[in-house]
This record gives sequence, structure tokens and C-alpha cells, in this order.
Amino acid sequence: QVQLVESGGGLVQTGGSLRLSCAASGSIASINTMAWGRQAPGKQRELVADISRDGITNYAGSVGGRFTISRDNAKNTVYLQMNSLKPEDTALYYCTALSYTGRRYWGQGTQVTVSS
Repeated sequence: QVQLVESGGGLVQTGGSLRLSCAASGSIASINTMAWGRQAPGKQRELVADISRDGITNYAGSVGGRFTISRDNAKNTVYLQMNSLKPEDTALYYCTALSYTGRRYWGQGTQVTVSS
């Protein structure tokens, strides 16, 4: 089992920045890829960025160039630096981990609200 706890969400104005953190615990060695997803009201959950254990990253087109995902394997923590935030970035942001066996874990989420 893997437990994920997010922090760092909040209210920010358009153009502002936030940094989300996700601390992982439990069967850490089983985790390969970590990612951030989000779900806005009335919309499906989407992955916005992921990072492999080796540091290879991928981003959704909607956040590329504005968001940066990173991880500190020594601290079992993954980060999402969000810059130039827009109202459409408002959502519940989830940390997610994918194990080498294909099992996916989700955190409880942290709310990000961008005011116009």
C-alpha cells in the first residue's frame, strides 16, 4: 500500500503561482511514476503532469510551459510548481502514484482556486 498526502493548495489571483507538494509513504519502492491530476467541477479527472523515477517528465498541453513537476526520491516527495495560473486551472488537484505492477494510488486532493 502507498499513502499520498497533498499540500500547498489555496486561493491565488490570475497570473499568480502556487507550489503543491505530495508526500508518499508505505511501499515506496513499488512506485515508478508519480503524477498530478486535477478535476474541475463538472469535468472529468485529467492528468496534468507525470514524472518517472528517472526524472522523465510529461505534461498535458494545457499546462505545458507553465507547470513544472519534480520529485525528490530521498524525501519521497513530488512537487508541482504552477506559474501563470489561470481561472481555468481551478480544480481539485490530486497526487497519484503508479506502481511497477500497474496499480494506481490517489491522494485525497488539495483545492486550487484561481480568481479572475
